[in-house]
Amino acid sequence: MVIQVSKETSPRPFLKWAGGKSRLIQQYIPYFPKSYKNYYEPFLGGGAVFFYLQPSAAILTDINAELINTYCCVRDRVEELIYLLKEHKVRHGKDYYYSVRNNSSGTDIEKAARLIYLNKTCFNGLYRVNSQGKFNVPLGRYENPNICPENLLRLASKALATSKIKHTNFVDVLNYATNSDDFIYFDPPYYPVSETSDFTGYSSYRFAKDQQVELKNVFETLAEHGVKVMLSNSDCEFIREIYSRFNIHTISASRAINSNAKKRGKITELLVTSY
Repeated sequence: MVIQVSKETSPRPFLKWAGGKSRLIQQYIPYFPKSYKNYYEPFLGGGAVFFYLQPSAAILTDINAELINTYCCVRDRVEELIYLLKEHKVRHGKDYYYSVRNNSSGTDIEKAARLIYLNKTCFNGLYRVNSQGKFNVPLGRYENPNICPENLLRLASKALATSKIKHTNFVDVLNYATNSDDFIYFDPPYYPVSETSDFTGYSSYRFAKDQQVELKNVFETLAEHGVKVMLSNSDCEFIREIYSRFNIHTISASRAINSNAKKRGKITELLVTSY
């Protein structure tokens, strides 16, 4: 079931995430299944589709442990999180940013506040880690970053209240989704359309060609069991070929995160459905 409510009172992503789908939701609406009972999102990221659909039962997973911890804290400890973010807001500045960026220790709630703070203040809201798994994005140029979006966090907390949130690989969805009552949306790291478009800094886990094929196999297995499956990916020959037996739809998108503003602009992406 697709729900439409006002932006002021509806939950929305509280993080800016590479490949976020907020701007594409309107194009996705015709392709969402008309009915389902259980929703699964194995590449959670910013969670735009989850927050739009607002399913009553959901299992949300991701390979990024820091991200999953943050979602759990938003769901379970939102007022504590808001308190810590207010502290970050008061102390925010160049030196403070780099001191927070370079210190990844702390409790779960402190780590969640750290991730949100860095996300709101780093360059372009980009999540990127180095080969040691350490966040390495420089400070962004914001005059007044919205470090503590209290209302947005509380709305997100309510939307997540009935969801199970797990740190796990996308293959784990095979243990849960089994029939036509289940709807899965896959939003993996996209297959690069050129040598310069590869994005591997989302986590220390590399998502290369072999993982794309593994995902396609999982997609096929789920579809064979009658599960409603939808997937986003780049518009390229490789993705079109491996999903050729399914329904492929072309979506108009924008490349929003790029250090070179001239390389941002309209592109096409693919939306694959099993139904």
